[in-house]
Amino acid sequence: MDKPHTPSPGPYCGTELAKRAWQQSMPAPRHVTVARTIAAMRSGRASLLTCWLRRLRLVLHLFRGIAKVALLFPFLDSTQKQRAVTRWARQLLSAAGVQVVHPDVDTQFAGSVVAANHVSWLDIFVIQSLHPVRFVAKSEIRAWPLIGWLCARTGTLFIERERRHHTARINEVMRDVLQAGGTVGLFPEGTTTDGDQLKKFHSALFEASIIAAAPLLPAGIVYRNNNGQRSIAAAYVGDTSLLESMLAITGEAGINAELRFGAPIHPAGLRRRDLALRAEAAVAALIDVPMPRSHLLPTAPVQKAPSRTQASRPA
Repeated sequence: MDKPHTPSPGPYCGTELAKRAWQQSMPAPRHVTVARTIAAMRSGRASLLTCWLRRLRLVLHLFRGIAKVALLFPFLDSTQKQRAVTRWARQLLSAAGVQVVHPDVDTQFAGSVVAANHVSWLDIFVIQSLHPVRFVAKSEIRAWPLIGWLCARTGTLFIERERRHHTARINEVMRDVLQAGGTVGLFPEGTTTDGDQLKKFHSALFEASIIAAAPLLPAGIVYRNNNGQRSIAAAYVGDTSLLESMLAITGEAGINAELRFGAPIHPAGLRRRDLALRAEAAVAALIDVPMPRSHLLPTAPVQKAPSRTQASRPA
C-alpha cells in the first residue's frame, strides 16, 4: 500500500520545526485558506496573504519615495516638499497596517519643539502624518541602507551623541529652524522602550527651545492592537533588527497609533533641566505611565487635556 503523499521538507530540512514550517507554506484549498484568515484575525494576527501584500507595498513605497526625492525634490519649493513628506508618511503607515488616532484639536506646530516618548521607528512617521517635523536622530541611522539616505534628504538632523561639541552645533541648527517657523522633533529618552514605561528625559537638546524662545509641545504615543491592548509588535527594542521589526508590524491584524498632545510649555525663565522635567511629567501623563523623576518636580503633575479622538484617514 502506497504511503500518503506529504509535501517535501524543502531546502530547510534538518528539524521537525523547519519541516512543519515548509509544509504550512504549501498551497492550501480555498476553504482552508479562508478558515486560516479568520483564525488569524481573531488571534490578532494578519493572514499570510495580508502580511506579504503589506511587505510588498512597503518595499514599493520606499523605492517610490527614493525616486521622488531624487528626481522631483530639486524642483519643489519648501511648502510642496513638506506636503510630500506628510503624504508619504501617511501612505507608509497605511501600507504597514497602522492607523493613527489623534486628538481633534487645533495643535500649533509652527515654531515649536515636539518632545515625544520613543517606542518605534514608526514614531517619526506617526507625527509627520499630521505635520512635517524635522527630527533629531542618532547618527547611526544615516548608515542604514536607503532609509538613511532618504532621511537625510528630507531634513533629518543627525547627532553624534558622544561628541558634546556636536550637540551644541545641533542646538544652533535647531534654533535656526525654529526661528524660521519650522518644527523640530525630539525623543529625549535617547532610546526606545516597550511603551509600558518612560525613561528620564535628557536635557541637552532642550537648549534650542530656550535660546529660540520656542514653546515645547509634549507628545505621547501609544500603540495598541485591535483588541485594545498595548502592541508588543510595534516596540523596536533590544537586539531587534529593523527587518525583524517590519516583519512583526506587518504580521499584526492591525495597529492603532494613539497620538496625544499636551499643553505647550513655554521656556521663559526655565533652565533646560527644568524644561526637561516638565516635559517628562507631561508625556508620562499623556501615555499613562509613572514619571521617572516625579520627586524632582516642584509643581503638580500635568493633567491630560480632555479631547475627543478621531482616526486619521489614510491618504
